[in-house]
Amino acid sequence: MLSTALVALDATIIATASSTIARDLGSFAQVPWLFSAYLLAQAVSTPLFGRLADVLGRKRLMLAGVGFFLVGSVLCGAAWSMPALIVGRVLQGLGAGAVMPVSLTIAADIYTLEERAKTQGYLASVWAISSVVGPTLGGVFSEFISWRWIFWINLPLCFAAAAMLVLKYHESARGGDREPIDHLGAALLTGGSTLVLLGLLEGGTSWAWMSVPSVLIFVTAVLLLAAFAAHALRSAHPILDLRLLRRRVIGVPTAVALLVGVIVLGLSTYVPIYAQGVLGVGPLIAGFALAAMTVGWPLAATNAGRVYLNLGFRYTSMIGSALVLVGTGLTLLLGENSTVFMIGAFTFVVGLGMGLTAVPTLIASQSAAAFTERGAVTGVNMFARSLGSAVGVAVCGAIVNARTTVGPDGTPAGPGLMAAVHVVFGLLFLIAAALVVLAFLMPADHPKRHTAQVEHPDEAATTV
Repeated sequence: MLSTALVALDATIIATASSTIARDLGSFAQVPWLFSAYLLAQAVSTPLFGRLADVLGRKRLMLAGVGFFLVGSVLCGAAWSMPALIVGRVLQGLGAGAVMPVSLTIAADIYTLEERAKTQGYLASVWAISSVVGPTLGGVFSEFISWRWIFWINLPLCFAAAAMLVLKYHESARGGDREPIDHLGAALLTGGSTLVLLGLLEGGTSWAWMSVPSVLIFVTAVLLLAAFAAHALRSAHPILDLRLLRRRVIGVPTAVALLVGVIVLGLSTYVPIYAQGVLGVGPLIAGFALAAMTVGWPLAATNAGRVYLNLGFRYTSMIGSALVLVGTGLTLLLGENSTVFMIGAFTFVVGLGMGLTAVPTLIASQSAAAFTERGAVTGVNMFARSLGSAVGVAVCGAIVNARTTVGPDGTPAGPGLMAAVHVVFGLLFLIAAALVVLAFLMPADHPKRHTAQVEHPDEAATTV
């Protein structure tokens, strides 16, 4: 939870301080890269670190992730220019790319199936707390002390997390020869993924969607990813084994994670814009409306264990996806005279649904994977969610930009904003319907099987 707090805080704390940072370092044009560089580094490195955790060990990769975060935070805190700050954000993103999949993999290793949803809920609660604490701390530091303390505050967290990992987490010794690391596959996957995410994040803003740079980026990305797929299917020890996705219990949760990313980022981006641009409320109240979703998620995730132990993963995810469908459907009722309370209530329903969909499907895929595959399975699940987030931002952004003008503060404005947001909410409703279909495609499972697995936990699991 301490390690996850590093990732969660830095995903939210910088937002309220970006203008102050730009004034101090004198480069407003490069502010978007403070976010894009972090997201790119995290998303691209997540499947790699997940797989390396299977090969090199969980503890080593977690310590490496905390180390990246420490070095990146020091560089950001001492940054003398915007490029230096962006480099620091890249290092922080690499740290996040290790911490997120490996922390979830460790939870799968050391806790029984019954305990796992509760621990996943605790990890999710870190995000809920950070969604409130992060922006508040960022505003306080930038206004009353210095924006640099946004990054200095990470140092004691890094040292505390590293100390607990070293002293309290004991990983079982592994017998046999270590598998070779697929350097070529890693290079192809990293290059292709970077270009896809870069094209999605910057398309329509830094360059037009059908411009020469955009076409070149996506064509090159497709070629690199095609080469990676061909290499991975031939390799005995690929950095990401695509054959894992043939198992329905792994492939379906990966697709679920992709759609979860689209829905969550679509709502996270455009609910505040709707609240401010249409209802005329301030940023703080708009943030409250969205925070209801981040509260509902861990609440449902913490109690998901007792649901899937009684009903199974399939029916639990079907209930969760149905709640997401209801929540996104309710957003279609929002209009120019709606209240912030209505927004909060609707997004809370979505959050409850996500807690019963995203967490159980991930646990199902982890449970079906061997100990030496669990890191890779978790990593690809997290990568799919990151890819979905980028797709959601790109598609929803294109819809809104085509129907609105840009206001003085750089956000969408104009009389078409309400209609544009309704189109976005309608799209998210359709994606939620696809989520219901995917939940139905989860393999049928029986609660007694889960109980048996709880009674006989993985012998290769690590201990604390």
